Amino acid sequence: MNTEKIYLYDDRKDVTLTAYILQDSPELFKGPRPAVLICPGGGYFSCSDREAEPIALKFLGMGYQAFVLRYSTYLSGGMVFPDLSKPLPPKPETAYPKPMIEIGMAMKIITDRAEEWKVEPSKIALCGFSAGAHNAAMYSVYWNAPVITGAVEAGDGLRPSATILGYTLSDYMLMKDAAMAPFDKAFFGASNTAYLGTSEPSDDLLKEVSPALQVSENTPPMFLWATSKDNLVPVQQSLVMAKGLADHKIPFELHVFEDGQHGLSLATQATSTAKTQVDKDAAQWIDLCEHWLAKRFSFELDERTEWEAQVI
Repeated sequence: MNTEKIYLYDDRKDVTLTAYILQDSPELFKGPRPAVLICPGGGYFSCSDREAEPIALKFLGMGYQAFVLRYSTYLSGGMVFPDLSKPLPPKPETAYPKPMIEIGMAMKIITDRAEEWKVEPSKIALCGFSAGAHNAAMYSVYWNAPVITGAVEAGDGLRPSATILGYTLSDYMLMKDAAMAPFDKAFFGASNTAYLGTSEPSDDLLKEVSPALQVSENTPPMFLWATSKDNLVPVQQSLVMAKGLADHKIPFELHVFEDGQHGLSLATQATSTAKTQVDKDAAQWIDLCEHWLAKRFSFELDERTEWEAQVI
């Protein structure tokens, strides 16, 4: 495996695209490979390590080229996590739509270097978790809108071929009235300010940043998974995203696991610091996702025998 870190801005070190590229071998598939671009979660405060490299390595093990995007977040630049008991000062320079535009910038880098990295440009999936899933969902419904195309010139190369959303937020209007514990409510309120740059967003803005309400015929197929006991981002957020896709006849697959807290990542020891982050049932999502992706991203394998492929 070869790795490379690319800085999206000349004057910033916090927004990066890390490439994880499989090395060539005569015993492995040699053609351009499908790829997965991963957006970690973190409430738009930061990008979680638990949803970054471990996810990339998992997809790498499936034979995909993998990329991790650390997009603009509120704590970019090493800020201390804010006191949620106090109003959060807005930070417009990292707020919407910048995180979404940075996905477009990453897609352009990947497609521009597709030959070098042996990536099949028509088979790039977008994967996100929590806030990263929201960012991925936003990009998936706005990839051909002026907010993206006006900032990143890459034509049809900006469209993801598929999108994978883990415990996503998809409807801010629904979240506005959701019942939450005091800490969760404070966290979500601060996250709103971190993402939207204001503590009192209008309903029009909330609808604009609700990807479930913005699905169109141009939205890529989606794989969604969540847990019914998620107290931070209720499972209804995945259900309403599925409804938006169904209403527009966009292919999708949805898996809801009975147990498991928010932010499970792989739900295994590989991405956990506590027993509550391990759930054997929810951990099945990555295998289910692999099967779902295989239907769209099949490898064009050589029809010769292994021996013939090596000597001919």
